Amino acid sequence: MAKHHPDLIFCRKQAGVGESPIDPLSRASDGKCVICDSYVRPCTLVRICDECNYGSYQGRCVICGGPGVSDAYYCKECTIQEKDRDGCPKIVNLGSSKTDLFYERKK
Repeated sequence: MAKHHPDLIFCRKQAGVGESPIDPLSRASDGKCVICDSYVRPCTLVRICDECNYGSYQGRCVICGGPGVSDAYYCKECTIQEKDRDGCPKIVNLGSSKTDLFYERKK
């Protein structure tokens, strides 16, 4: 998702040391790599920070924020490039396309 939308911003805080939560994906995002949107060779489980898994955000999809169905994975290429160690991959802002759509519907 973020590969195709450069205005989206990741959280990038360090995941917890002990039992950090494994973040789920929604049915629409199932099987995608969180970083590059690849459906090929899922490898490493995604771990998120405690702030992104608190309260109503618990059990939500990393990519779209919908209800989580299955575990999120990084693909093999992102694991080799060590993009899985950059921190929490949760998207923290909406992006210009979603905000534009909101205001267009409001008119």
